[in-house]
Amino acid sequence: MPKAPVQKKCRVHKDVSRVCTKPGVKGAKPASSLTTQGLLFNTDLGQHILKNPLVINSMIEKAGLKTTDTVLEVGPGTGNMTAKLLERAKRVVACEVDSRMVAELHKRFVTTALHSKLDIRIGDVLKAQLPTFDVCVANLPYQISSPFVFKLLLHRPIFRCAILMFQQEFAQRLVARPGDKLYCRLTVNTQLLAKVAHLMKVGKNNFKPPPKVESSVVRIEPRNPVPNIDFNEWDGLLRIVFVRKNKTLAAAFKQSSVLQTLEKNYKTLCSLQDKKIPDDFVMKEKVENILINGKFDKKRARQMDQDDFLALLHAFNKEGIHFV
Repeated sequence: MPKAPVQKKCRVHKDVSRVCTKPGVKGAKPASSLTTQGLLFNTDLGQHILKNPLVINSMIEKAGLKTTDTVLEVGPGTGNMTAKLLERAKRVVACEVDSRMVAELHKRFVTTALHSKLDIRIGDVLKAQLPTFDVCVANLPYQISSPFVFKLLLHRPIFRCAILMFQQEFAQRLVARPGDKLYCRLTVNTQLLAKVAHLMKVGKNNFKPPPKVESSVVRIEPRNPVPNIDFNEWDGLLRIVFVRKNKTLAAAFKQSSVLQTLEKNYKTLCSLQDKKIPDDFVMKEKVENILINGKFDKKRARQMDQDDFLALLHAFNKEGIHFV
């Protein structure tokens, strides 16, 4: 009798485990789930499976994959995108939080020649350490869009590009320009670290089950070299000016909570540098002078571009005022 083929055992990864389980582990919440072909989709986890092969193929074409690439996919679901990625790339790392979906992926690929190229990782991608990869292609769970984008952009080594599906309004925020209604802190932060382009709109009916909102695909290409700037301090400045983006900077910096924070940071820095602070020092006056001298006082965050914010941060730092 010929021996039955032996299946390869899955390894356990350092951050999140690779598994070979059967369907039926922990079910999804019935109140927010939909059943399609026997599989329960949990919309609380953002499970809206991309079913249109034309959209999948278009996203992969835009990624410009090479046969030597390692691809990161987040939220692979039942593997529609994964299958196409495996045909093009050297290796696919698929990160999935739902163990039922992991079982579906394993079942779909375990008997195929592509199985050896697939690294399935189960766990919360926001908490896991990302692997080294060349390209990220993903139909993301929309509720993790913002934190995942910044986890991606702060990841090292730098990847080549990311082709990501987002809720349409979120995508529009990423690509907004100064003066646009959706121009915000997210816009400025993202465009500091990357070049962002809107690729295509994707209607609800391209998903199973259909989401309540329209979607869009965006290309994100990290800037290389990385801007020589403390991102936490940059973000600290933007948090102040975008609280009310239509107000002038003079008004934004008059807030007592803002002045208290800046004064605390200033005094800490002076103490570390053994620098004496004058007895008549008033933070409010110092901030006003910086804004007026740099001609920033009448500017509004919604109309400022990257160069404006960089100049503003430099003006404050030059006077010893920091935002972290």
